[in-house]
Amino acid sequence: MSNTITQAFVKQWDTSIRLQAQQKESRIAGNVFDRGTITGESFTANRLAPLEDTPENTVRHGDTTWSEAEHSTRVAIMRDFYQALPVDRNDEPKLLANPLSGSYNESLQAAHNRRKDSITFDALLGNSQTKDGGVIALPSSQIITASATGFTKAKLIAARKMFRKNEADEHNGEELHIAYNADMLEDILSDTTLTSADFMAVKMLQDGDLSGRWMGFKWEPYERVKINGSTATTAAWAKSAVHFGTGFVEGKASRRADKKDLMQVSMAASHGAVRVWEIGVVAIEFTF
Repeated sequence: MSNTITQAFVKQWDTSIRLQAQQKESRIAGNVFDRGTITGESFTANRLAPLEDTPENTVRHGDTTWSEAEHSTRVAIMRDFYQALPVDRNDEPKLLANPLSGSYNESLQAAHNRRKDSITFDALLGNSQTKDGGVIALPSSQIITASATGFTKAKLIAARKMFRKNEADEHNGEELHIAYNADMLEDILSDTTLTSADFMAVKMLQDGDLSGRWMGFKWEPYERVKINGSTATTAAWAKSAVHFGTGFVEGKASRRADKKDLMQVSMAASHGAVRVWEIGVVAIEFTF
């Protein structure tokens, strides 16, 4: 007798749509100076250079001698972004796992957060625009070159030294951050000079991560560091060195009458960022 009971077997269909592994939250944009809501096509950041040390007063009742206050202005251009996902009207009643229940919204928000980070990371390492239209590149004095080596203890110490020398560290009220990717994590966990048997190193090896504060920096996981061939460039920065602004952020779900009433879920936003002072940013190159 043939066995036909298998014809009655059923399948348990998934009732949820699960996002694949990806960076969902913003990790860079939230760790610079937030200028809040911006009105207009751009915003400015005004700068005041350090004054000379207070001169000694050697003349009683003498004439006032003025010092010069050097002012300058940086400009961040606002850029607009938009992304939309459609769900055909005829498909909606046929879907057991409806993407409109939240997964599309989550995916759009994750993409928006990654865009915010890319804008900010570009501002850290790229050119900064002045009010008169000039561009300021990150100077070579703020760049630690690759030298055909990976991410090393010597490079990390050199970066830390730069912030102290520039009075751009915690002693001057700054919060220091550094972006790291998987290659940097591998170099650090493999370097015995960076993983000595102190409490922080033991915890780092147990967790296999660099989360939290270490060597004076808050470590931010970010896989989209700058890549050029086999050389990568990451950034270490003081929080106030880059300003970030938001024109608007809007998520929307609506019927499109011009598209047979399909449901469209969209995310739109306007953002801008600019590096305000170069001595608050250090670029670190490494090979991988």
